[in-house]
Amino acid sequence: MITLNNEYLTVQVNPLGAELSSVKDNESGLEYMWQADKAYWGRHAPILFPIVGRLQDNQYRLDGKSYQMTQHGFARDRTFTVVDQDTTHVSLELKADAETKALFPSDFILTISYELVDHQLKFSADVANPADDTLTFSLGAHPGFNVPLGDPAADFTDYQVTVSPKKVYQRVPLVGPYSDTQHSVPLDLTQPMSLDHELFDHDAQVLTLDDHETTVMLSTPDSDHGVALTVAAPYLGIWSPYPKQAPFVCFEPWWGLADDVQATGDLETKVAIHHLAGHENFQAAYQITYF
Repeated sequence: MITLNNEYLTVQVNPLGAELSSVKDNESGLEYMWQADKAYWGRHAPILFPIVGRLQDNQYRLDGKSYQMTQHGFARDRTFTVVDQDTTHVSLELKADAETKALFPSDFILTISYELVDHQLKFSADVANPADDTLTFSLGAHPGFNVPLGDPAADFTDYQVTVSPKKVYQRVPLVGPYSDTQHSVPLDLTQPMSLDHELFDHDAQVLTLDDHETTVMLSTPDSDHGVALTVAAPYLGIWSPYPKQAPFVCFEPWWGLADDVQATGDLETKVAIHHLAGHENFQAAYQITYF
């Protein structure tokens, strides 16, 4: 486990999946991150690459060939190599190899970086295409936060999610695990959204952000502790497993979507897919403030 720390926070990152695994307040010892209890969900904050969400029948076609790939891709289950590290920063790298090419034939270099600045953790991702051919992919993050935060007497339903800017967002419905992009529905977030497990009876609440900078905050009026995630991405998922009464919620920046209900299986025409030209880079970032 890789440890980063400053005056305020201590962070742990697992080279397996380059996964953020712990963020603790140095003064109180409060753990902000979900601790991967397999009874609910056995991960903390997986990296989603080279797909976001699920493919229809867990398969796709590229250049006339068919491949199998499970939900959210393989990066979360691969060990990354540390390429740069100091007390407050680490960068980890995953390159294509024979195992990844059995699932995804393209060359790539995925670099994940974390930087601790005061009460904030900055995340960045760089997807490099070292080949001449176009790299077709999606990318996402999936950090989970304890609910409640540090107060054993509090309940999941004591917390609320506040989205800024406050407005009516378009929500992408999920039909089973698949996106229904043709039937977006309005979601009024001019006021905070009270957490309730029933919110997730049809899986994640997927907001369309259109790459506008957006902050989503988890808090409760009865505590000074919370988290705020700021990102400019096409989509943001808010998720907790249902019908399990899970004591956590995830804020998920997505540069991609699960297969549409009308998907043909062709990766090149997959909804919200990215096409990266040869020898080019794609960059994404978000930051989390812990209070």
